[in-house]
Amino acid sequence: MASFLCSTLFLSLIISIVAAQNSLILPIRKDPKTSPHITTFRMGSNRAAINAVVDLGGPFLWFSCNDYASATYAPIPCGSPKCEAAKGIGCVGCNLPPRPGCTNDTCGASPYNPFLDVLVSEGYAEDTFHAKTGAALPDFSFSCMDKEYLAGLAAGATGMLGLAKTQISLHKQASAKLKLPDTFSLCLPSSGTGKLAIGIKPKSVKSTPLIINPVSTYPIYTTGDASDEYFIEVKAIAVAGVRLNLKDSYFSIDRNGVGGTKISTLQNFTAVHNSIYKPLTRAFAKAASDMRIKSSAAVAPFRACFRSDSIARTAAGPAVPEIDLVLAGKDATTWRMRGANLMVEIDRKTTCLGFVDGGSSPRTAVVIGAHQLEENLLEFDLVSSRLRFSETLLLLNTTCARI
Repeated sequence: MASFLCSTLFLSLIISIVAAQNSLILPIRKDPKTSPHITTFRMGSNRAAINAVVDLGGPFLWFSCNDYASATYAPIPCGSPKCEAAKGIGCVGCNLPPRPGCTNDTCGASPYNPFLDVLVSEGYAEDTFHAKTGAALPDFSFSCMDKEYLAGLAAGATGMLGLAKTQISLHKQASAKLKLPDTFSLCLPSSGTGKLAIGIKPKSVKSTPLIINPVSTYPIYTTGDASDEYFIEVKAIAVAGVRLNLKDSYFSIDRNGVGGTKISTLQNFTAVHNSIYKPLTRAFAKAASDMRIKSSAAVAPFRACFRSDSIARTAAGPAVPEIDLVLAGKDATTWRMRGANLMVEIDRKTTCLGFVDGGSSPRTAVVIGAHQLEENLLEFDLVSSRLRFSETLLLLNTTCARI
C-alpha cells in the first residue's frame, strides 16, 4: 500500500510539470564529453539562440555578446534601482564604439567563469528573454562576457545561466514578471532532454529546509553577505543502512562559512571532505564485498572500483549498496542514492563509486554533484525555503526526458 501511495504521488508530481500552462519551461541536455548540463533559450529582438551551462549557484545570466545584436538591448545605468537590485559594483565604461557589452556609465557586473576561475569586470544590461514554451520576459537583467573567457564551457555553450538566491537569477525575475510563486523545478537528464521549470509546485514525496551559509561563496563579495547557493543540513551518512562514525563538525557551517553541504550542478561527482571520503569508500567496499561484488584497481579520480561483470542490474541501475544522506527534520528524512546515481562506468570491465575526495580543507564539506542529481526531480521552493525531491525516477520506469 505504501509503495502504491508513493507511486501515485510521483505520478501527480510528473503530471503537474507537463500540465502547467503558465509556467516557464526550458530544456536541459547533458554534454556527453564534459558532463555539464546545458539549456537553450533566445534573447533580444532577433531572438538569438543562446546555449548556457546551468549553474545552480550562479547569481545571474551571462553570455558572450561579441556577436550579439539586438534593437531592444539596453545597458543598466549605474546608481539606478535596477543596478542596486543587481548589487552592481560602481560604473564601467568603454572606449570603443557602443555595442552590446561596450557602453558608458553602466552598472558594474562581475561575471565569473568557474571553469577558468576567472572573474571579469563587465556591465549589466537588459533585453527580452524568450523561453521555448513561448513565455517572454521583457527587461531581463544579465551581463555580457567577452568570448575570450569562454574556455572550459561545454561545447557550443557561450554563457552560464544562474539559478542562485539573488534578485536577478532566472527564477526570481521570471516569477516576478509572470506573477508566479518563486519556485523552480530541476530535472537533470543522464541522456535525452530534461527540464527546468519556473513557478511549478509539484507534490514531492520528501523535503528538507534550505539553510543559509552566513558567508558568501562568490569570488567577490561585501563583508556580511551570505551565500546565495543552496545548502541543506545533512546530519549523517549511512552506507547499506549503517551510519558512518563521522564528526558532527563536518556537517555544520562555522562562522567563517566553512563546512556544511551544498548542491551543485557544476561539480560532476559528489565531493566530500577527505575525513568523510576514507570511511565512506571503506564502508562501501565492505558492503559491496558482502554482496559478492569483486573489487578492481582504482581509476582516478575514484577510489572504490569494481568488476562490472560481478554487479547485477536493477530498475535503478547497478545493484550496489545504497548511500543515505540523513537530513534535518523532525522525521529524519533520508535522501537515498541508488545504483545509477552512485556508479560510474569507466569501461566495459570497470565500474566505480562516483564520489571523489574533496581534500583535507575544503570550503564545503559535502558538495552534492550533478551525477547524483540526474534522473531526480528537485524543487527549490524559495517561498518556504525548502528543497523537495523525488529520489530516482528510474524506480517508476521513467526519466527526466520522459516527464
